[in-house]
Amino acid sequence: MTTSLPSMSPPGINNGSLREPIQATLLGTASLDKSGDFEAGSYQSFTLTYTAGRFGIDDSGSLRVVFRFATDQTDPQFDNPTAPGYTQVSASNNAVLQCRFDPKGNIRPWDRTLQIKVVKGFMKEGDTITIRLGVTDEGSPGMRLQTFCESRYEFRVLVDPIATYNFQPLPVQPFIAIVPGPPATWAATLPSIVTVGKPFTLKIKGEDKWGNPSDRAGARLQLKANSPIDNLPAIIEHQNNTFATEIKGLVANAEGLLLIEVFDQNESLLAETNPADIRTAPHQFKYWGDIHGQSDETLGTNSAVDYFAFGRDRAFLDICAHQGNDFQMTEQFWKDLNMVTAHFNESGRFVTLPGYEWSGNTALGGDRNVYFPVEGRTMRRSSHALIEDQFDRDTDCHTAAELFESFAEHNEWDVICLAHCGGRYADITMAHDGRFEKSVEVHSAWGTFEWLVQDAFKQGYRVGIVGNSDGHKGRPGASYPGAGWFGAVGGLTCYLMPELSRTALLDCIRSRHHYATSGGPSGRPLMDLIVTFDSPATVYNDDPALYENATGTDSSQAIMGDIVHLPSGDAELSFTVTASSPIVCIDLFNGLEQLERHRPYSEDEIGNRIAVMWEGAEYRGRFRAVQWDGSAHFNEAEIVSAEAVNFFNRDKTLLQQDSFTLNWQSVTTGNHAGFIVSLSNPDQGNIELSTPLIKQSVELSDIGYADTVLDASDLLPRQIRLTRLPDKNPHTSCTIKRTLKPVSGKDNPFYIRVTLEDGTQAWTSPVYLVRQL
Repeated sequence: MTTSLPSMSPPGINNGSLREPIQATLLGTASLDKSGDFEAGSYQSFTLTYTAGRFGIDDSGSLRVVFRFATDQTDPQFDNPTAPGYTQVSASNNAVLQCRFDPKGNIRPWDRTLQIKVVKGFMKEGDTITIRLGVTDEGSPGMRLQTFCESRYEFRVLVDPIATYNFQPLPVQPFIAIVPGPPATWAATLPSIVTVGKPFTLKIKGEDKWGNPSDRAGARLQLKANSPIDNLPAIIEHQNNTFATEIKGLVANAEGLLLIEVFDQNESLLAETNPADIRTAPHQFKYWGDIHGQSDETLGTNSAVDYFAFGRDRAFLDICAHQGNDFQMTEQFWKDLNMVTAHFNESGRFVTLPGYEWSGNTALGGDRNVYFPVEGRTMRRSSHALIEDQFDRDTDCHTAAELFESFAEHNEWDVICLAHCGGRYADITMAHDGRFEKSVEVHSAWGTFEWLVQDAFKQGYRVGIVGNSDGHKGRPGASYPGAGWFGAVGGLTCYLMPELSRTALLDCIRSRHHYATSGGPSGRPLMDLIVTFDSPATVYNDDPALYENATGTDSSQAIMGDIVHLPSGDAELSFTVTASSPIVCIDLFNGLEQLERHRPYSEDEIGNRIAVMWEGAEYRGRFRAVQWDGSAHFNEAEIVSAEAVNFFNRDKTLLQQDSFTLNWQSVTTGNHAGFIVSLSNPDQGNIELSTPLIKQSVELSDIGYADTVLDASDLLPRQIRLTRLPDKNPHTSCTIKRTLKPVSGKDNPFYIRVTLEDGTQAWTSPVYLVRQL
């Protein structure tokens, strides 16, 4: 579908109003000493000069320089001239200025605030306030710019000239562009399912050290496949000024597992594709999506047009959707956004869904994602908190329960909702309607939230499991944490669909036929879960507990997401995973009960490597991060090598102090991180762990095939796990078969969680086996 796109102007910019010269005359102007392009995450120095307008600034009036919520740049500081972010502020007339930085000092999204108050004296027209950001005179490296790209990065200036605490934005704002650095890593992506004899595309990109796709990646690359592929060139030229190279028209002529490696001209391996399954006549494909993130019209970065273009062209997604906070989405932006989703929606190439985030407070039900099958539908907001025009506030639904009731009252049975945990966590024990709310989000850039699906099991809800980014950095499908307090990579969901279309996607979500991953370099594993029955069984897509007229199908097998009425007999589960990183464990659950932890290697194979992993969250709310900064000391065994796991934030590092000691800075928000260490004399002595939560010594000889768990759980799990690994783990593929024995009188939600050696995790949606309907 092709539509014309609306003009997506940067928020808060006055575009040509006749009032601009008058406002500038009254309020003043601001200018930067530099302009142009600056590398993401680089250290820079800027001088911002404010020149007072006709009003000047009265005694006790103030100036604000504000930055967007998502930025992870260095905060201004005024005390240490040798540290990053050192800032100096002065007035041309020697007025005394009081300066402070407050990360929540202004209305969102411009909430990160440098406030400058005139406390002795005043400013008259023509007087200046000079702000030096990242002063390097006494040894500071400067201010580090945010680690993600933004075409218009504003130093947004607000002024309160009459000391009324009514801050007004200047009509013209200084800005720069933040652009990617040179490639530090490479990524190559294939479709997860390839049809024999049908053309497919290989996509390659370079990413800078912060995960931004780089257009400074000119290189000659060599390509090698593990099986013959027609039209695959041996050498390609990846051009500068290009963010990605697509090699189209590739053809596989035989079934099997396909991997393609990318080498530089010196034969050094740069990247390996995700595994692709080549099938003769697949009836189901695996399509990858991220349907939860924002752009700068709300709390995110860059425009909604940029957002979808990034997902399609730089993250290589098949499916994408936008979820702006409803209380900030004006009616005009909602109309514009609908035009954008319609424009980008193209069956067979890239599927979008129109939607928004219902952003009610947790006490009212918490965050929910809302998706529509077509454009042009009515938003039912949680509030109009940041919307000046209140004309449609009668459609507001202040609680999640009211939201579901309103959809039902208006016969909007085609609406789909998801529950998630962001700043406000969804309380599905307070409000849930399975006729609309089909799945829960267990992983995003905010962390890992397995407790959310556990809440669903406790309540008897039958939901699927999804992963998304919930990103604010304009990078759907490739949302790295950067240098802020986010500690996780954004997640992905694999949708099992017969074709890539909006209709098929909606059917897939309603049937819960999908699995979630924690994203990252190994975030696209192949996973198949099939349950077969010897006794008569009826398989349902719609939940018969919710729909009186739900129609089931007599069947001898089911897949993830299905609801199965199995009055008697056992079931046979078959699960296969193939990944880009070695498999550490496969966990099988029946709801809240963990039935088994399977490792693809035997106890005889474990060797000199030990995995030390910490995980957890403080509580469910916004400030859930657990600090794990600490050290590990081996009193006898010597460190041969150490590899960090899930250290995506480059400000959080793992360092080897000497042959016996490791030091690190790390944070988790429900997810896990840690290290894998290879030791000489790996059974001698002990490991002394020191973190803010856990200080304990463990004998190395006690660390084996099963986890050694050091527990510091409180409101939520917080623990360290130690496990011994093989010296080399070759198991990137594994199949398990198990007999399932459903229990009568309750749901039996059987699902699987996979953990890979590089820290990636994946979760299947459950198969719900029930004895009685």
